[in-house]
Amino acid sequence: MRTRRSLPARPLVGLLLAALAVAACAGGAARLDAVGGPVGDQEGRDTSGGEAAGPTGAPAPAADDGTTAVRDDAKIIRTGQLQLQVADVADATARARAAIAGVGGYIGSSQISREGDEIYATVTYRIPSDRWDEGLEALRALATEVLYEQTDAVEVTSQIVDLDARITNLRASERALQAIAAEATRISDVLEVQARLTDVRGEIERLVAQKTGLEDQVGYGTLTVSYGVDVIAVTAAVERWDAADELDRATASLVDVLQGLASAGIWFSIVWLPILVVLSVLAVVLLFVLRRLGIVRRGAPETTTATTTGP
Repeated sequence: MRTRRSLPARPLVGLLLAALAVAACAGGAARLDAVGGPVGDQEGRDTSGGEAAGPTGAPAPAADDGTTAVRDDAKIIRTGQLQLQVADVADATARARAAIAGVGGYIGSSQISREGDEIYATVTYRIPSDRWDEGLEALRALATEVLYEQTDAVEVTSQIVDLDARITNLRASERALQAIAAEATRISDVLEVQARLTDVRGEIERLVAQKTGLEDQVGYGTLTVSYGVDVIAVTAAVERWDAADELDRATASLVDVLQGLASAGIWFSIVWLPILVVLSVLAVVLLFVLRRLGIVRRGAPETTTATTTGP
């Protein structure tokens, strides 16, 4: 009966190196296929620019119609901020919610605060990238005035392509390691391969999560909008001032002052005045007793100065 022999240590190491080499070749090919040519140098810099680069870095030949081919598959993350002055915050936020839902977006987060009679709101919208301009224009239309606007567009095409290549590379390594694990019979070899598989799978999961996050940001732009009612201070002060109301408030204040004085007089007459009388009587009695005992004299003795006259 033939028995399977364990793989020697040196062949196992050779197989590991071969697996990594095969995976690297597969990853490089996948990266070239994804963009139709090299997208970066050895340091990870983007060499594609706005045109497709040839093998030596020169721009690719122009199309047959005399124009340069334009990339329409760029991955762009869009973000922005708006500060809107509106007539009514509650009405504006409700209409904005309907407008964003109409372009396929949704609300990511919202915050509403109140200062006196005024309401302020800050809402973060997620808007599909292909309808970003439409959603932005719909929100501008809600404002009586756009106080602040800022938008940014960051291209991450090369990052996503690089992540794809690295994931492809690691999955090729995973398959190679699984093949090695199937041939290994020694416990030490199996444990070594399993440890390497665990590291590779963990790295794959991390890169997949990073790629998923980028693709989500590419698919939906993030726009933060602040709503507020900006009223001129003088106009607001005039509108809030009412002579009758001020007269009522002044009268009420006077009544409060008079009531306070009357209350103080009542407390003084009923509580403090009797206490002061009793204390005064006790002070007089104590002084009288001290004088009788000679502890306190009625007054300092008079001193007379003798005057000597001549004969």
